[in-house]
Amino acid sequence: MIPCLCVGAGGFAGAVLRYLLSGIPTGNSSFPVMTFIINILGAFGIGFLMGLSEKTGFPKGNLLLFLKVGVCGGFTTFSTYALELSGLFEEGKWVTGIAYASLSVIICLVAVYAGQAAAKAIS
Repeated sequence: MIPCLCVGAGGFAGAVLRYLLSGIPTGNSSFPVMTFIINILGAFGIGFLMGLSEKTGFPKGNLLLFLKVGVCGGFTTFSTYALELSGLFEEGKWVTGIAYASLSVIICLVAVYAGQAAAKAIS
């Protein structure tokens, strides 16, 4: 039961943080900038946590569940990303949609690796 509470509490924290950040105006009405940034930050964060955990053994257990599954899972917005992407395609904004999809996947993968490398470099 405790692991479920850790994940739930982390999910709450991550979702609230995502909500607050998503309200920051970007001045760009077509490209979903804040969702894009949130996904990059979440990818970096989960990469950092896993790199740190693998190298040092910290965090582990319930704290790792809280941070990785809860906070990062609640913070990243892949479902929102998919919804926004489908909306771009439905609106006929194919170039913007393809750019958003491609950049999101490539940059978030790079962010995961960067997070892992950063964690290994400081520990």
